[in-house]
Amino acid sequence: MIADDFRKLALSLDGAEERSHMQHPDFRVNGKIFATLGYPDEGWAMVKLTPEQQEMFMKLAPTTFAPVKGSWGTKGATNVNLKKARKTIVKEALVVAHRNLGKGSSKREARSPKRR
Repeated sequence: MIADDFRKLALSLDGAEERSHMQHPDFRVNGKIFATLGYPDEGWAMVKLTPEQQEMFMKLAPTTFAPVKGSWGTKGATNVNLKKARKTIVKEALVVAHRNLGKGSSKREARSPKRR
């Protein structure tokens, strides 16, 4: 997967828009960031999950997903290794991150990924 693939997947979600934050692209819904590109460098992205969702994705694809370093990572911010990523699992992570912040959603309504 390359950055443009990630961008297309993120922007395919309802109400998603691209902006910029801290010198790299981010993707927002309702004005809140659910994903970014280029962090910590060009070969990576980030999805904003809950800690439980982060744990599930890391179990499903341990070479693709890892916690962001520091306190953001303990809160669910999850790095995506684009070179190791498959579109299907990244799309699922983006959908979950988007749903976490979507209109009318609450953390209770945000579902974790399906077990495979």
